[in-house]
Amino acid sequence: MTKKKAKKPYVKPSISRISFSDSLKFKGKSSASSSFDEIEGYPVKKLTEDFGSPLFVVSEAILRSRYRDLYEAFSKRYPKTTIAYSYKTNYLSGICAVLHQEGAWAEVVSGFEYEMARRLGITGEKIVFNGPYKKPADLARAFSEGATVNLDSYDEFNTAKQVAETLGRPSKVGIRVNMQLNYPAWDKFGFSLEDDRAYDICRQISQNKYLKLTGLHCHTGTFIIDPGIYRRLIENLISLAVKAEKIPGVAISYLDIGGGFASGNTLLSQLMPGQTTSPAPDHYAEAVCDVLNKRANELKNSPALFMEPGRSIVDESMFLLSKVVSVKETASGNRFAIIDAGVNLLPTAYYYKHDVISDREGPAEQVDVFGPLCMQIDVVRRGASLPAPKPGDIITIKNVGAYNFSQSMHFIFLKPAVILLGSGGIDVLRRAETYEDVKGLENIPKRLLKAKSGND
Repeated sequence: MTKKKAKKPYVKPSISRISFSDSLKFKGKSSASSSFDEIEGYPVKKLTEDFGSPLFVVSEAILRSRYRDLYEAFSKRYPKTTIAYSYKTNYLSGICAVLHQEGAWAEVVSGFEYEMARRLGITGEKIVFNGPYKKPADLARAFSEGATVNLDSYDEFNTAKQVAETLGRPSKVGIRVNMQLNYPAWDKFGFSLEDDRAYDICRQISQNKYLKLTGLHCHTGTFIIDPGIYRRLIENLISLAVKAEKIPGVAISYLDIGGGFASGNTLLSQLMPGQTTSPAPDHYAEAVCDVLNKRANELKNSPALFMEPGRSIVDESMFLLSKVVSVKETASGNRFAIIDAGVNLLPTAYYYKHDVISDREGPAEQVDVFGPLCMQIDVVRRGASLPAPKPGDIITIKNVGAYNFSQSMHFIFLKPAVILLGSGGIDVLRRAETYEDVKGLENIPKRLLKAKSGND
C-alpha cells in the first residue's frame, strides 16, 4: 500500500518589499544589450572622430522613405493630395531641400520661415502660411506671391483686409478651424466650430471685396495615435464647407487636415514602445480618404487635400551621437552616465523615452543617462538598458529629427555639426558653431569696458 505524502500546511501568500539596492543584484542577469555601432555603414566612432561629439547625423535614405510612405498612402486613395512639410519641425535647409526634391510644398508659420522657403526656390504658390501671428509685411508678400494663407483670428482678419485693400486686388484666404476632438483641445488657434465662429468668419470674409474664401484648415493636436480623430476632423471640415458654400460666391477649393501624425518614438506616458502603438501611414490615410471619397461630391468642386506633417517624416531620419564623459554611482548603488549631449540639444527628452544605445555589447543594466549641463533636470533618459558604461563609449540617441534642432538652445555649450549620409557620401549640412558665431552679434558699450592701466 502506497504511503500518502503529508500535505504541506497552507501558507497565506504575502508581498514583501525589497530595497532599491537589493534590486540592483538582478541587473544584467537575464539579457544582454544590443549594440549600435554604425549608421548607413558608417561606424559611429569614426563619425565622431571626424566631425566631433556630440554630432547630429541625418539619413537621407530614411528621410526620403518616410516621405514617400506617407504620400503614397494618401495619394493612392485620394490623388488630389499635397504634402506641405512643416518647416518648424526641423528647418535645416538640407532637410527641407531633400523633401522639396520629393515634391513637398512648404508649410511655414512666420516671415522667417517664409523667407527660407523662397531662398530654397519654392514659389509662393507652393507655400502654406499658417500660425497665430503674421506680420502685415509678411501677409502682403504672401498675398502678392499667391501663397495659401490661413487666417487664425478676427484680429488677423482685420489686418488681412487692410493689407489686401492696400494691394488693391482680391486675395485668397482660408481659415483655421478648431474643434473639440481630443483632450486638451487645441483651442488657442483658429475659429471654434462648435460655437459657429468658424461659419461666422466665412460669412464675414464673403462680404469683403478684397478677400476671397477658398479653404478650410484644422490642425487638431500633436502625436495623435488615434486615426479616428482625423476621421471626425475631415467629417467636420466637409460639413462646414457644405454650409459655407451656401453663402453666395463661396467655393472651397482645399481642405487642410494639418499634421500631428505620430512617429516611432515612445512618450513618457506610454507603457508600450512607440513602434508598436503609432499608426502606420495607411491607417491615417484610410480614416481621412474614406470620408473624402464618400462626401467630396457634396461640394461644388472636388477639393484638394492638404496636409502639413513634420514629425512623422523627419523624426526617424536623424540620430544624435554622443560620448560618455564620466560614470558615477549613487550611495544606493545606482549607476549613471554623463554624456556630452544634453537637453540643450534634445528638448524632446522631456516627453519622450528615446532609444539610447551604446556602441558596445554587454550584460544589460538600467542606467540613468544625464547630459553635461549644470542643472539637475538635464536628464536624457531614465532607466536606459545599457552595458555598464565606460568613458569613451559612443551613445546613439535615435529618432531625434523632430523639434530638436529647431528648438535647441545656446546654453553653456555651442551647437554641434550636422551631417547628411547620402548616396554621394557624407555632406556637412551645418558646421559646428564657434565662439564668434554666437557672440559676434553682440556689442559692448565702451563705457562698460574696463579701462586699461598704464601697466597693461
